[in-house]
Amino acid sequence: MLAGTPIGRSYPDLLVGLESSDDAAVYRINDTQALVATTDFFAPIVDDPYDFGRIAAANALSDIYAMGARPFLALALLGVPLGKLPTEAVRRILAGGHDVCEKIGVPIAGGHSIDTPEPLYGLVALGLIEPAKVKRNDRARAGDVLILGKALGIGVMGAALKKGELKEKAYRQMLESAIQLNTPGIRLSGMEGVHALTDVTGYGLLGHLLELCRGSKLGARLDFDKVPILSAARHLAEAGYATGASERNWTSCRDAVRLPAGWPEWRRKILTDPQTSGGLLVACDAATVPAVLEVFRHEGFEYAAAIGTLASGEPRVIVS
Repeated sequence: MLAGTPIGRSYPDLLVGLESSDDAAVYRINDTQALVATTDFFAPIVDDPYDFGRIAAANALSDIYAMGARPFLALALLGVPLGKLPTEAVRRILAGGHDVCEKIGVPIAGGHSIDTPEPLYGLVALGLIEPAKVKRNDRARAGDVLILGKALGIGVMGAALKKGELKEKAYRQMLESAIQLNTPGIRLSGMEGVHALTDVTGYGLLGHLLELCRGSKLGARLDFDKVPILSAARHLAEAGYATGASERNWTSCRDAVRLPAGWPEWRRKILTDPQTSGGLLVACDAATVPAVLEVFRHEGFEYAAAIGTLASGEPRVIVS
């Protein structure tokens, strides 16, 4: 759909636009400041309005962190089925988004609302960064190590929730992961050894890793046993839970992925599981790995792990 869309090459201060399928747009204001802008919104993935607001806000802010920037301002995007959704439920959605932003000192300074067939909520998020510190998703180098900041499995758990079969403890595990802000991106932006950065969201780990590979013109090797997976999600995936989006993700990337022969189907579905407010995916040189993992640990990301490597070659992912 975007094939014929101009990508902004006539704007020299547009440092990041459509050309690399990156997480946000970046526009240079001056030699020391660049504006990072993104937007994201979606329909509820949980029943609780307040939790929905929190997840949607964290998800939108994630793209700012994925560029290495610090968010400073947001606008709310709200769709309400008029006459069908109680006013108190709408207030709870907005309160959830507000509380996530308030926690990091980001005001939601306005926004826009429309009548929609189902509830929608999200943010326009703005951030600031030094132009030289912008972390794109297409600057990885051969020999880089891949680090994933959060465990996978949000989509699988959401599929179980829709069927009324997600236990309370598992729901809390899913919620804790989804509302955890990807704040390590700010510190990672100052590390020279960090070459590329993105976040894992709707296209799953394989989809976003392939974007990084194609942009950087590199191949990747992924060690499945090192990929962190939420414990409840692993059990649910083994039991056959998955989303329709997981299959669509696999269809879009299967020609560039090599899986081990005879692999259990659930493993492949985990790798294409769509993540709402998923983790940062970092490409850094081997010497920087301990420092990157220390940043994640310091900020409470217990699942952060090195999961693979990048090498020269065809943009594809080999999983072992």
